[in-house]
Amino acid sequence: MRILVTGADGFIGSHLTQMLLALGYQVRALSQYNSFNYWGWLEDIPYSDALETVCGDIRDPNYCMQITKDVEIVYHLAALIAIPYSYVAPDSYLDTNVRGTLNICQAALTNNVKRILCTSTSEVYGTAQYVPIDEKHPLQPQSPYSASKIGADAIAMSFYNAFSLPLTIVRPFNTYGPRQSARAVIPSIITQIASGMKTIRLGDTTPTRDFNYVEDTCRGFVELASCDAAIGEVVNIGSNYEISVGDTLNLIREIMDSEVRFVTDDQRIRPKRSEVFRLWCDNSKIRALTGFEPRYSIRDGLIKTVDWFVKSENLAKYKPGLYNL
Repeated sequence: MRILVTGADGFIGSHLTQMLLALGYQVRALSQYNSFNYWGWLEDIPYSDALETVCGDIRDPNYCMQITKDVEIVYHLAALIAIPYSYVAPDSYLDTNVRGTLNICQAALTNNVKRILCTSTSEVYGTAQYVPIDEKHPLQPQSPYSASKIGADAIAMSFYNAFSLPLTIVRPFNTYGPRQSARAVIPSIITQIASGMKTIRLGDTTPTRDFNYVEDTCRGFVELASCDAAIGEVVNIGSNYEISVGDTLNLIREIMDSEVRFVTDDQRIRPKRSEVFRLWCDNSKIRALTGFEPRYSIRDGLIKTVDWFVKSENLAKYKPGLYNL
């Protein structure tokens, strides 16, 4: 079976690609085009002759038409995801996230793709109105990023309703693990401590999140792809466990045996109405559909994440002292 993974050069995409290869699939992995012929995190996964890496851009409908040919399943992960950058470059989020999703859905429909899984985000829910958050929770566009993902989800679901495109909206909560961007809070904490800083800079530490180790998130994707009952559905992937950013910081300090202190960095604070203060996943739907259960506790996942980041060859790829939008 040939599978297309868009955004395969990114954090979750590279782990999903690696998992699919280990399961015996032929994978066409899309890396964003660049003149250096650099494949992002795909450069770090073991070589496999079952992997075909292609370079392009989902914003181009003609290119999307090409890469979805002779493909049975599409995992659509390609997106702009950094919330702070969406404040300063919102047009690019609409172009990539909304129009890019339209292009992939249209191409999948034209080329008779059997299944498509479109990646959403828990950010579309905004600050929880009730917990845990199920798939019926109201959507709240608290940033241009979340607005673009709400739009992308709507475009994708319209293709199911109007054209019977066999798709699932997959809505992961906060995924973490090796290879994650330094713009995310867990890598930011770990890399600052690992680089020897005595004081680390963070934004607001009071919000809560439902953190999920990347292997669990990827396994959720794979299980949903083989579940016919998930077609036409929006499905959360999460742990049904809530922890504050501050408590996460303390847990990482304990794991890394660090006495580092924390200071607030004002440039990391979101605008007041844009901060999502509480996210806690109700994962009962994916459990009912597939039997999915997270395999990693927050502590176990953080231990594996810390072990990866503290290796000198991995830490060297990050700039701990530089705030990344």
